[in-house]
Amino acid sequence: MKKFIVLGVLFALPIVAYLFFASGKNNFAKLPILTEKVQDVAAFESLDGSTVSFDSKISVVAFYGDNLDDIRGNTFNLDQKILDKYYGFKDFQFVIVLPNSAKAQVVEFVADFNDISKSDEWQFVFTSTDKLKTVFKSFRTDLRLTEGGFTPYVFIVDKEMNLRGRNDEDGLGSLYGYDSGSVAELNNKMNDDIKVILAEYRLALKKYKADRKN
Repeated sequence: MKKFIVLGVLFALPIVAYLFFASGKNNFAKLPILTEKVQDVAAFESLDGSTVSFDSKISVVAFYGDNLDDIRGNTFNLDQKILDKYYGFKDFQFVIVLPNSAKAQVVEFVADFNDISKSDEWQFVFTSTDKLKTVFKSFRTDLRLTEGGFTPYVFIVDKEMNLRGRNDEDGLGSLYGYDSGSVAELNNKMNDDIKVILAEYRLALKKYKADRKN
């Protein structure tokens, strides 16, 4: 009987291991590039006067419009489910692209969130509504902004300024952005995808260091 049990374990173990790794294959794949070279925001005015750029950063990008009171729930969801886990990463940033008309609201908006988040680490950039829409159009998504420059969807832009996401998501086409109003989508999709892109860059860095040693 013991012999049969041992043989059964030896037979089953490779199958179980294969199924485990196969089910997690998305965690080891590269996150698809959906749009190459989106337009940068480096020329836009920032809240603290510094230059904010997508270049050489992994950026979560939001277009939150000219009425920040309307997006407090979205921002809270995003902060608690995504941003709070990644604030410690040197090359990670959260960029909110806003129309000039939202400037007066931003200081109070950040102060309100400081008790529950690290909102002082958020990057705000301001521009005209037309230029904001030009940046959004450069993402080349199937999504739309309101007249005030708002969408609940947030986006992942990599260090080379490429838009990342999922292609052929559940047979419904590409997933360009993640709905910040949906805790489930942030938890189950966006969090997974940020892990993938961070792992991708870590592996690339390890390979670079190994190649230099050789």
